[in-house]
Amino acid sequence: MSDPRIRVLIVDDHPVVRSGLRKVLESEADIEVVGEAGDARHAVFETRAQKPDVILMDVVMPGKSGIEATPDVLHDAPEAKVLILSMQDDPNYVRQAFAAGAAGYILKEAADTDLVAAVREVASGGRYVHPTLGARMVAADAEERKRAEDDPLSDRERDVLRLLALGHTNQEIAAKLYISVRTAETHRAHIMQKLRLSTRAEVVRYALEHGFLEAET
Repeated sequence: MSDPRIRVLIVDDHPVVRSGLRKVLESEADIEVVGEAGDARHAVFETRAQKPDVILMDVVMPGKSGIEATPDVLHDAPEAKVLILSMQDDPNYVRQAFAAGAAGYILKEAADTDLVAAVREVASGGRYVHPTLGARMVAADAEERKRAEDDPLSDRERDVLRLLALGHTNQEIAAKLYISVRTAETHRAHIMQKLRLSTRAEVVRYALEHGFLEAET
């Protein structure tokens, strides 16, 4: 009969922190700490040896960061779940962690109260983000969507739009921006599609209304 306990590997470069985490986790009957590591290299070694269910991974460590080490440990234990443990409460770190293959992200300040729930959640196949961070990510995503709606063009597309409105051909735009004619044509097509414009007159009107030509005398 297989062991129903969740096997956890703790990866943190501070022995005192690892000891504290071990104490919190091993107070639970369904969790077993099977190993510890102080850096990414040893994390890979312990992952190969112990085949943990959950790897509790610190972000800031000597050498590779925990986020950089995540693909390495998952290569050796693809069934394992990486739970990032971090002091960084920036949503960008969360996105980087998930992009690297992590299944969860928890703040160190919340480890005492939320760690066990986070370990159980990722071990069961779910994803975990500290609630405060989750709310912040939702707000940041909403702001990004609004910004994209208000100004859907990239910086390069804005340059192309301005030159189009000034009457330049695709060849002239390509020469001025040091891009190929095909790239200039692609930018032009994307601009027309994004702004739902169909004629050069509409391009000129849009550019005037949105201040693209204000610098021109």
